[in-house]
Amino acid sequence: MVFNRSLLARAALGPVAGAVLIAFMASGAIPAYQMYSVGLAAVYTIVILSVGLLAGWSGIWSVGHPAFFAIGAYFAAYGSGHGWSLETVVLGAVAAGAALGAFLGYAGARFSVLYIALLTLAFTTVTLELINRWSSVTGGDQGVPVVQLRSALGLGTLAGGGTETQYLAVGAAAVVLALAVPAASSGLRMRLVAAKSHPLAARTIGIAPEAQSALSFAVSGACTCFAGVLLGLLTGFVSPDPFSLTFGISLIAACVLGGVGTIVGAVAGGVYLTWNPSLSSAVGLPQPVVQGLVLIAVLLFLPGGVVPFLGGLVRRVLRRSSAQLTSLSEELTELMPSPPPSETVGDGPELLRLEHVSVSYGGLKALEDASLTLRRNEILAVIGPNGAGKTTLLNVLSGLTGNGRVSGTADFAGQPLLGARATARRRLGIGRTFQHAEVFSELTVAENVLCTRRRITAGHRADVTRLLRSVGLAEVAERRPKELPFGLQKRLDLARAMAERPELLILDEPFGGLDAGERALLAGHIRRLHADGTSVVIIDHVLDDLFAVAHRVLAFDFGRTIGEGTPDTVLKDPKVRSSYLGTVGTRTRPPEHVGERSMIRLHGVGHTYGGVVALRDVDLDVRQGAVLGIAGANGAGKSTLAGILHGSLEPARGERESGGVVRTGLAPEGRALFRTLSLRENLEVAAYAAGITGGALRERLEETVEWLPARLRDRMSASAGGLSGGEQQMLAIARALIGAPDVLIVDEPALGLAPALVDEVYDRLTRLAHEGLTVVLLEQLLSRALSVCHEVAVLHEGVVAVQGRPGDPEFAALAEAAYFGGGLGAAPTAAGNARTSPVN
Repeated sequence: MVFNRSLLARAALGPVAGAVLIAFMASGAIPAYQMYSVGLAAVYTIVILSVGLLAGWSGIWSVGHPAFFAIGAYFAAYGSGHGWSLETVVLGAVAAGAALGAFLGYAGARFSVLYIALLTLAFTTVTLELINRWSSVTGGDQGVPVVQLRSALGLGTLAGGGTETQYLAVGAAAVVLALAVPAASSGLRMRLVAAKSHPLAARTIGIAPEAQSALSFAVSGACTCFAGVLLGLLTGFVSPDPFSLTFGISLIAACVLGGVGTIVGAVAGGVYLTWNPSLSSAVGLPQPVVQGLVLIAVLLFLPGGVVPFLGGLVRRVLRRSSAQLTSLSEELTELMPSPPPSETVGDGPELLRLEHVSVSYGGLKALEDASLTLRRNEILAVIGPNGAGKTTLLNVLSGLTGNGRVSGTADFAGQPLLGARATARRRLGIGRTFQHAEVFSELTVAENVLCTRRRITAGHRADVTRLLRSVGLAEVAERRPKELPFGLQKRLDLARAMAERPELLILDEPFGGLDAGERALLAGHIRRLHADGTSVVIIDHVLDDLFAVAHRVLAFDFGRTIGEGTPDTVLKDPKVRSSYLGTVGTRTRPPEHVGERSMIRLHGVGHTYGGVVALRDVDLDVRQGAVLGIAGANGAGKSTLAGILHGSLEPARGERESGGVVRTGLAPEGRALFRTLSLRENLEVAAYAAGITGGALRERLEETVEWLPARLRDRMSASAGGLSGGEQQMLAIARALIGAPDVLIVDEPALGLAPALVDEVYDRLTRLAHEGLTVVLLEQLLSRALSVCHEVAVLHEGVVAVQGRPGDPEFAALAEAAYFGGGLGAAPTAAGNARTSPVN
């Protein structure tokens, strides 16, 4: 933690305000009958601060804080009756609160927010029951007095209910607020927020979410127990009534009112909670009613709370326009030239070795008998189609296999790797990025990198500034990631992985979603890392950019290694080409002729997701009776195009037109079945959604079931989750068919299926085409699309790179070139002819 003048000044505001308030109290400016309320507001401020920071920093909503509050108060009462010193009572209450909080935090970390709330609810219920039954200590329903507590340090004696305790409460709240200010700028807060925002990414930088939850709950419980001691001294009497579950709900309401996770918001919440009874009396309504109305109003009109709303007004006045940010992004891109490709091939000693590594999830083998070696100062590219096992391989290296069963051996820098926890691999020297730039949205850009450190010093901040400058992010260091375009978020993900200079950097699809300039910039960063001695394992589907930085390429399919070579030779391997392009069998062919009517037409369609361009200027014409194939690698934009053709996704640009009333059915990628429902129920749900009921439903159900193979027709009452992959795919298609669509759209029908099952699925689809149904196939396997479709369009990075008829002798070569690298520069005349070829 680095203390500067600004931080010290902000931390001093609490003690200064407390000193001023105590002076007013001592001078008589505050009436005697109000001084108790001031002290109570100070105590409530401590409790609400502990509840609010626990929720805001760790994402844990607790209904158990009345129990901690009660434990502290009864510590004061018990110590008062047994001659304990003030310091003993405070230390005992704080230790008990920390121990119980750590237990609840660690136990609840593996559950969802709802289950943590239920766990804390149970804790409060049990604690209140113990208070009522343990009457020899607590006095039961009658309560127990707090007479006095003498200081062992010679600071005097505090009488329960005395004026001195009111001063003590205000002073203690001022100190707690002062301590909270540097804590808000510390690595502790950053790591807590990181663990809450993205637990998986947090593990890759050495943060254990369970430990962070336990720590935050321990601190929160300790503070609340301390506040309980103050409450006992303030009131001079402790009974179970103030610690009900209703009070727990009131604490959460006060947190929301002031602003969850804000320090000043805790003060506002404490004041509100203290004077809510007076407000209720003034308006003549019960306290719960007034509290509920206030909370509803805040949630509707000020959902972030009163203090964040006021702070937001100030920030909006001072904030620069988004246009300035856009120009900044462009300037950063221009200011960071890409160095030339490195000529140094990794020839150092062995850094990483995997031998016969397999990963299975139940009966599914995501990785099977994989082996690889990586030398120091080498860049290894891993390629393969969607579902090949590439991401699973990266998860093995970074320890993120979840519940998967991992076998085999792996050594990194001479140390066993598979037995190491994910949080320990960062210390071993392994950094990782993610496909979708999984940054911590509630931290600033600088904090996203700083949170990799447990303790933050001035030297660490200087290192982070230099690192951000090297990737072009220094000018946006104090911004939140959501304010940045996707390309800058990718750079931030890379900068976080580069912090602490890892020996091995794992890059998961770093080029995905970037434009050409951003990809060139990223390639330059990767070359700089290599020049600095970092080894890199990288996967991506943008093969031209991937091959431009790689020394060696490893190809995977169906979880197995199928080829290896240099970037200029690996795609010549027949097995590698087949994994991308597919193989053609002698199966059912589509009908020879199609109609002239346009069923769906797209004009200049484009779409983006949060700044990531998925489609650009797509023109397509889906003609009646045609089988149209949309081929492309993973990430090319096929699923986005499927949603737009289906009509369930509105394009950001361009137009979608249909020739009259056209019903569409979509079998999405991954099938998206309701796994706990039976086959029949899956079909019925889809029919209800299409407005089919009664006799029409029974008729459509009978017709659709007849389309399914016999082995499925005989198991209509079985759970969909128990089907094989091919059977699930056929059920997904049947679900799309039950609405009697005019156009059937099937996204990745062959994904994850064995060749025999792929043939069966395609046979049934081509039979539908022979029956007159218009079919759109979005397929990763180019050869399969060429074999069963009337017309094929190849998508590359969201653009229709080439389009034509499979029967055209020039088209197959153009389609293959477009599939792997865009192919727009090769044979433009032929490409233009292919693009405009009609379907006969």
